[in-house]
Amino acid sequence: MSSIDYTAKNEKRRVAFVSVFAAVFLTAFKLIIGLITGSLGLLSEALHSGLDLVAATITYFAVRISDKPSDKEHHFGHGKIENLSALIETLLLLITCVWIIYEAVNRLVTGKVEIEVMIWSYIVVITSIVVDYSRSTALYKAAKKYNSQALEADALHFSTDIWSSLVVLFGLVGAQIGYHFADSIAALFVALIVIYISYRLGKRSINVLLDRAPAKIPEQVKSLLKDVSGVLGFHDLRVREGGAQTFIEVNIHVDPQLTVDQAHRISHKVEEYISSNIKSCTVHVHQEPDTKDH
Repeated sequence: MSSIDYTAKNEKRRVAFVSVFAAVFLTAFKLIIGLITGSLGLLSEALHSGLDLVAATITYFAVRISDKPSDKEHHFGHGKIENLSALIETLLLLITCVWIIYEAVNRLVTGKVEIEVMIWSYIVVITSIVVDYSRSTALYKAAKKYNSQALEADALHFSTDIWSSLVVLFGLVGAQIGYHFADSIAALFVALIVIYISYRLGKRSINVLLDRAPAKIPEQVKSLLKDVSGVLGFHDLRVREGGAQTFIEVNIHVDPQLTVDQAHRISHKVEEYISSNIKSCTVHVHQEPDTKDH
């Protein structure tokens, strides 16, 4: 294993592991203050953070498993565990949104609003926003750097927690000035935004699990193939993703007068050229004689 791969593994695991501890802290803090104050808003936030804890734990184990190399039973590695993890987390987000919408509508219809306002209510909510912002930023950065859907899904969970905490904070302020239903209306808007984002993330996860060709990469590969001298044509280009890895297969046409060694050198050059232009990809090239003019 190269030092770069080892560093990537450690960074992904560290970010995921710290997120688990952050979720444990926030869940416990909100639950304790919610029980002390009797605040329904804080107790609902504790439930939300509890789901974040489940998601963060799933992400941590998914990242650890996805980094395992290929073996006799998994010829293409274990990368898709990240996509499966992202799909599970998306479902958890949707469950959270359904609960938020139910609570918000119930409060608006029945008029039952229970918001306990005290200094600890503000402290726990503001602390949650700061921690969630820190974790979501770190997770999004790592997700983009290593093309990790699992880390991206976890970042979305913490981002959602920021919005829901802001809604609770908005509700606390609203309660003090007499607008008791402000948090319910804001919660509905937040839930709709999260549902939309969850839909997009879930769709991406399903596409990868079903081996749908990723957008743009096939065209990028075609363009790269035209730049390699000795490649007279190509066919059967196949591209799929598995976690952070992209798998590319293609048959190239070469001059039939070339020796086996010369044809192999061209194939190797194609593999190196594609790998140097598309990060985290595994390329397999098969060469065959071009018969158009022979």
